[in-house]
This record gives sequence, structure tokens and C-alpha cells, in this order.
Amino acid sequence: MILPRDSIRARLIGLAALLTGVALAAGYLAIAAILEDFITGRFDAETGAVADALIAGATIDADGQLVAGPAPTDPRFQMPLSGWFWQLTQDGQVAAKSPSLFDNLLNPPDADFQGGAGLGPAGEPLRVTRHSFTLPGSASDLAVAVTAPRAEIDDAMARLRRPLAVSLAVLGVALAAASMLQVAAGLRSLDRLGRDLRRIRDGQAEALPLPAVAELRPVATEINALLEQNRAVLGRARDHVGNLAHSLKTPLAALDNALPPEHPGHELIARMDRQIGWHLRRARSSAAPRLLGQRTPVESVIQDILLVLRGPIRDSALAVEISADADAAFAGERQDLEEMIGNLVENAVKWAATRIRITVRTAGEELRILIEDDGPGVSDQDHALARTRGARLDETGPPGTGLGLAIVTDLAALHGGDLALERAALGGLRARLRLPAAVSPAGRGR
Repeated sequence: MILPRDSIRARLIGLAALLTGVALAAGYLAIAAILEDFITGRFDAETGAVADALIAGATIDADGQLVAGPAPTDPRFQMPLSGWFWQLTQDGQVAAKSPSLFDNLLNPPDADFQGGAGLGPAGEPLRVTRHSFTLPGSASDLAVAVTAPRAEIDDAMARLRRPLAVSLAVLGVALAAASMLQVAAGLRSLDRLGRDLRRIRDGQAEALPLPAVAELRPVATEINALLEQNRAVLGRARDHVGNLAHSLKTPLAALDNALPPEHPGHELIARMDRQIGWHLRRARSSAAPRLLGQRTPVESVIQDILLVLRGPIRDSALAVEISADADAAFAGERQDLEEMIGNLVENAVKWAATRIRITVRTAGEELRILIEDDGPGVSDQDHALARTRGARLDETGPPGTGLGLAIVTDLAALHGGDLALERAALGGLRARLRLPAAVSPAGRGR
């Protein structure tokens, strides 16, 4: 799975991998240094023990000359140029040496040291131990030098470094897997919060359940408060709309009743009433798309609208065909969907000759509603004009306000959708309405 750079998971896993890598590298260096100190200490202890044995066995003869005691039994000091050498000196002159030196001599510094660097007869690196000592009956400057080959120390370190590196690499893989599991477990609550938010958006819930982790409870509480505030704002807007409708429509109705039957003011009053209705519906709808958690099944709205229009449908002997996805739902309020579909179906009933076809399909998070009729239709050049508020293309046809398609266009736009008009396969007008769909859990999983 490839994670984007701005992913919390990617950042946490990357940071964990970086810190783990730095810690393992530092651990490798520290352990390697400890092991090197241990190995070199072991070699120094060996050479130091040989030096002590040589000092203990050394004597001064009657002529005042240094005489070596029993030679070390370690066969490495017998092997030619093995790097394991020993040498006794008296006043800078070699008094005795190991057979491994052949006719070569060691030239260590005059100072005493344990595990210093030196070079052998062939220039090979050595680890040198040198001690000055004294013997009874001699005032000479006596010294012993014992060496071990640096190559053996490096080889021993290499044999330890390889398994150490492999072990730390395996540990790093295990820690990386543990970090990924830890990040996944830690962010599972965020995934659950995202699913709960999608449930609200799809209209399956009205509030977030409080998460099990304490860190996310304040977030869920604030989101629930925002949702509740949204509902309260919408409720107040609805109340204001109702009050405005009542305050305007009642005086208009009284004025309409007060005028004589043939007075031309009736036409103006009817036009004002239509305009008020239009603007009030638009004001009511402007808040609806901002209300989360709405889910309106489409088919039931269509059936209710056809029930209301059963009289005109029966009088015109129209056949209405419906083909709708069973789970098709609108991510918005029922009133808005009724407004849009109602206007389109009513328009189709007015102009259809014999047939009306309604098709509802969902595609991902998009809801598509097609309403077609076999009426006279609208020419291609008049499609845009037909969606203009107050426009009527045929003044001799059935009565209407010229606001229906404009209302649908504006309502669809408020919800992030649109309305398109085109020639129908039936011969008349096809209204193609695109709206946000409330996706069901089963649909989201497909």
C-alpha cells in the first residue's frame, strides 16, 4: 500500500523508521566498540600473561647477563612469522627471543605500554605489550616485549560483527512491523470517526457516537455541537420563512378580495403571489444543502407526486413508466426533492401526448433522474431559455408561471447538481437532473 506524503500514517511510520534506524545504528556502533574492547582486552591479557611468565623465569648469570627461563609452550610462538612474538632485552640488546622471529628483531618503543600499536618484521600490524623490569644482582635496563597479530583481532571482530549486524537488522524489521501495527491500532479510532461522519453525510445517523479514546471525544463533541447548531439555524430560517409568507400572503389575499372581479389588479396580485412563492422557496432551500445527515428515498417521493397528479394524468390518459434503483436516495431534504421532481413531472404531464417515462439511477455518489415525455418538446436553441425564471416558450399552451424549470435549476445548483434539457427518445423533452446521492453502506462497499 502506497501512502501519500501528507498521510498521518506515512509520517508516523517514516518517523518511527528513522528513529529506529538511528537507534539501531548507534546500538551497532556501541556494541561493536564494547566487543572490540573485550576482544582486544582478551588478547592483551594473553600477551600480558606471557610477559609475566617470561619475567618470572628470567635470571642473571654469574657474568651479569640476562638468561631467559622456560619458553612459552604456546605453539603460536613457535610458528615462523606468526605475529606471536616475544623478546627479552638487556640494555637495549636482545638477550632472548621467540623462535617465530627467526633472525628478525622487534623494535618496540622504550616506554612501557599494554596493547600498543607496532609493526612486525614484514611490516604487518601488531598489538604490542612491553614491560620494563628489574632482577636482583643486576643494574641493567631489562625489558620484555610480547606481540599478537592485529589480523587475528580484526578477524575475530569480523566474525562477531556479521551476526551482530544480522541480528540488529532482524530486530529492525521486527520493530518496523511493530511500529506499523502500533500506528494502525492508534489510528483505528480516526478511521472509525471517518466512517461515522460518512454515516451522517449519508443520512444514516444524526450525531457522532463518543469515541472510546479520550483524545477524540472533544472533537466528536464539537462536531455534534456544530450539527446541532446547523439544525437550529435551519429551524430558525424555516420559522422566518413561514412568518414572512404569512405576513405577505395574507394582505395580498385581502387586497385581491377587495378588488372588483374585472379589475386588472388581480393579474398583478397573482404575479406578486407567484414571485413571493418563488423567492420564499429559494430562501428556504438555501440553507438545506448545509444540513448534514439527510437521506430521502427517491421512489417514494415519485409515487407521492404521481398520487397528487393522478387527476391530470387520468384526464389526459397518460401512461407513466417508472424505472428506479431500489436503494436510490437523495442526500438532502424531502421538500427540496419534491419541489424539483414535482415541477419536472408536472411539466411533463402538461405537455405529454400519451407517455411519460421516469428513470432513476445511482452512479457512485451521484444521483441521476431522467423525466421524459412524448410531447412537442423544446428546440435545442430554446433549452437555456426554458430554464430562465419567468420564461414561457408557448403562451398558447397549458397555463403556468414560467418558474418551474428555473426553480429546479436553482435548487439543483444549491445542492451541487444541475438540470439539463435535451430531446427525448420518446420525441418530447427529456429533463436530466443530477444530484448528490445518499450512498448506502452496501453501495459504498461495491
